[in-house]
Amino acid sequence: MEDKYIIYKDGTGEIVEKKSRFIASIKAVKTQEDAIAFIEAKKKEYWDARHNCSAYIIGSGSEIMRCSDDGEPAQTAGRPMLDVLINQGIYNVVVVVTRYFGGVLLGTGGLVRAYQGATLAGLENCVLLKEMIGFQVDITTDYNGYGKIEYILRERNIPIQEVEYLDKVKISLVIPEEEIGYVEAEIADKTSGTAIFSRGDKVEYGLDEDKVIIFEKNA
Repeated sequence: MEDKYIIYKDGTGEIVEKKSRFIASIKAVKTQEDAIAFIEAKKKEYWDARHNCSAYIIGSGSEIMRCSDDGEPAQTAGRPMLDVLINQGIYNVVVVVTRYFGGVLLGTGGLVRAYQGATLAGLENCVLLKEMIGFQVDITTDYNGYGKIEYILRERNIPIQEVEYLDKVKISLVIPEEEIGYVEAEIADKTSGTAIFSRGDKVEYGLDEDKVIIFEKNA
């Protein structure tokens, strides 16, 4: 399966080609209505620009994909921008590239490169999270078992979300789908079966460094 990404933090970027300014504004969205609203807001913000071209993808399976050249020659702006999003594997995202004309014609090839370049510049200033599939898990253990479990998780690069210290230790985390069988067996072995391993919901999530971000389903 190809890697998929979402925008965790929105971003903007700008390039200049032959005196024309291309300003990319990129935002995470959940619905087509959100995407359209963002495009309209950018058109109002950059009302004095010659073009506000756009592209968006909604749904992890790219169920909705739309783009607009907004007066540029056909297939020189919106579609090239959309291709960047597709090639990067990003979904639930909208991008608007605003062009302030500098007086020099770029030609169709130049326009394609400029709109794609601006989109890439905007993405460089976003924070992207890779989509992962895993299970929410609670592990209850004694204090001696906690150190053993922490070591197993650290070896597998699985961050702990929360630890609750009472008469027992309760560990809350998300374990990748492909790791959960191994981790559960290792914990049972290293704690002699005393740790209680409770598997919860299957979720889509990403990691911002060691912070677990659960992806919300589309509205």
